[in-house]
Amino acid sequence: MPTPSVPRRPDEPRAPRTRRPRLWIGAALLVSLVWLLGAGPLGAFLGRLGEVQTNDPSAFLPVGAESTEAGALAERFDRGDTVPAIVVLSGDQELTGDERAEVGALAERIGEREWVIGPVIGPIPGSEDPSVAQLIVPIGSGHDTGDSVAELRELLADHPVPGLQAQVTGPAGYAADLVAAFGGIDSTLLLVAVVAVLVILVAVYRSPLLPVLVIVASLLALGLSGALVYAAADAGLVSLNGQSQGILFILVVGACTDYALLLVARYREELAARETAPEAVLAAVRGVTGPVLASGGTVILGVLCLLAADLASTRSLGPVVAIGVVAAMLAAMTFLPAALALCGRAAFWPTAPHRAREAAGNTTDEVLRQHPFWGRIAAAVARRPRALWLGTAALLLAAAVFAPQFSAQGTGQAEVFRTEVEAVEGQETLTRGFGADSSAAPALVVTAESHLDEVVAAAERVPRVEGAAPVTEPGPPGAQAPPLVEDGRVLVEVVLAADPESPEAVEAVRDLRAELGAVEGADALVGGVSATNLDTLDTAQRDFVVVVPLVTLVVFLVLIPLLRSLVAPLLLMTANVLSFAAALGVGTLVFDHVLGLPGADPVVPLFAFVFLVALGIDYSIFLMSRAREETLAHGQREGILRALTVTGGVITSAGVVLAATFAALAVIPLLFLLQLAFLVAFGVLVDALLVRTLLVPALSLDAGPRLWWPGRAARSR
Repeated sequence: MPTPSVPRRPDEPRAPRTRRPRLWIGAALLVSLVWLLGAGPLGAFLGRLGEVQTNDPSAFLPVGAESTEAGALAERFDRGDTVPAIVVLSGDQELTGDERAEVGALAERIGEREWVIGPVIGPIPGSEDPSVAQLIVPIGSGHDTGDSVAELRELLADHPVPGLQAQVTGPAGYAADLVAAFGGIDSTLLLVAVVAVLVILVAVYRSPLLPVLVIVASLLALGLSGALVYAAADAGLVSLNGQSQGILFILVVGACTDYALLLVARYREELAARETAPEAVLAAVRGVTGPVLASGGTVILGVLCLLAADLASTRSLGPVVAIGVVAAMLAAMTFLPAALALCGRAAFWPTAPHRAREAAGNTTDEVLRQHPFWGRIAAAVARRPRALWLGTAALLLAAAVFAPQFSAQGTGQAEVFRTEVEAVEGQETLTRGFGADSSAAPALVVTAESHLDEVVAAAERVPRVEGAAPVTEPGPPGAQAPPLVEDGRVLVEVVLAADPESPEAVEAVRDLRAELGAVEGADALVGGVSATNLDTLDTAQRDFVVVVPLVTLVVFLVLIPLLRSLVAPLLLMTANVLSFAAALGVGTLVFDHVLGLPGADPVVPLFAFVFLVALGIDYSIFLMSRAREETLAHGQREGILRALTVTGGVITSAGVVLAATFAALAVIPLLFLLQLAFLVAFGVLVDALLVRTLLVPALSLDAGPRLWWPGRAARSR
């Protein structure tokens, strides 16, 4: 007699469903192993990125600018084969004959090194202070400047001249110290960023396991991005420098953590409504895929707009960062979901969420009560939305008033460093011994041989020019040698009456170009330190005018299909541009009146805008994509309040994480990265804590359903 079948209870799972979790667990295990065994070993490439870095001055020159072209032509006059290092020796009193003899012997010992091209010049006694002397060491451009200077400094330490201090400065010394400043990227910067993120995640989740999973995802993304950037740079597809590498590290860790926070928050919600962790993970992935793709796509397209820049260092940053963001998205949306599916509710231990079918049917008041802190914020926004957004906008405008005063006219090479470095100290000693002219670098004019006399005469008519003379053929001292001619061109050295890095020298080059431009047929090109500073400043201003509208348009176009609206993207972009202006205004006050900084690199405002708009819009995307979802289900007012309440914690945490990671850039002792770290970190906090929390929700409530025009959400009940 057959056994009678027992009716299945309504809450009893069907038989096929008992096998599905096993399939998902197997898939999750496979994905996790692919990442750990595939991307994990790729982390070795992070330590090799220095092999494909280009930190010499050419990596930061304007593309196609007159000074760049003049510098390339000047190399034909045997001026580009060496990079001079200046060894400054100083004592307490005038150098004796024996000391000068020992310095001469030291020069001979230096000249025996393979990286020295040509004779070592000196010792040259100081014209202002006889206790100072210098040696000019020509280092071959085919040798690594940083390694050569390090070996030179080691040689000076091993063979000291008794009673004299030796310092290495000059172009080679500054280049070596710049490379050394970037040396902390591989270890110090990454350690500071990861520790900061870990501390914040532990405070947010109050769990020992979940922060580790997020950090592992970030490190895997960093390993993958490092390998991809290394391969692209090695193949010549992208150009990598120290500042790009530092920003890459920070952005990958910060972006991956932000996406992870969004995913984990949605996963926790789904765990309260679903039977198994794999089901909750799949639901969470479906819920955040749109916002994450829009967020990552916004950052990728935004930084790729930097390809429209003419400054080489600015243009090269775009592809490098884009590669990093792609890796961050992949890790956050594949490895982390797989790891969460394997860990289940244990990932949140000891505060694991329990299943309690409570999500879909709750009223807005109940949702607000479930999140007490953010519920009170939402209630406050709902009471007087117009007064709140007007007050918040007024506060941002008050800070933005100072933005036009931001000084981004460039700084001298000695002011780039925020710590004491030997090149700067050596230059100070050199100036003491030889006067201010010891740092003078003439403007270099490349012109047609047939117009040499006219060009020299025109140059000497410029008010801030002390003299001009062509570079001549080598010959005995005092002989009247003819001008050196290469391909029908001659090189003229124009001595300026101002420090080559001063604003006066920059204006003198501008006048010099105008005067030489009037010499018909001369085809004169002006290069040199002052000309490069002028072109860098003009190019950076041009890049700002071109790239800023382009980034704004691209981000606006990304928001339209995401939000199915024209009004909402317009309001979001206006709010984020206002946030950037406020951050720049506060930066002006802090840099000028609190820190007393000497100025800023011309590209700082552009980089700050790109990162603040592309990254800051993320939080509005996270909020408004959820607001649209809730609006379609509950109506405009309740949709905005529910979205603000349920996303408040995760977005605030994401903003703090990203601000902390960018603030870690300040550990690199360079002025540019300190300023960028402050502007982006402060701006991200303003976006996450003020714009997204108060301004955008209040403005959305005041706008009403027309916020979603012409989309379907505009007709929601």
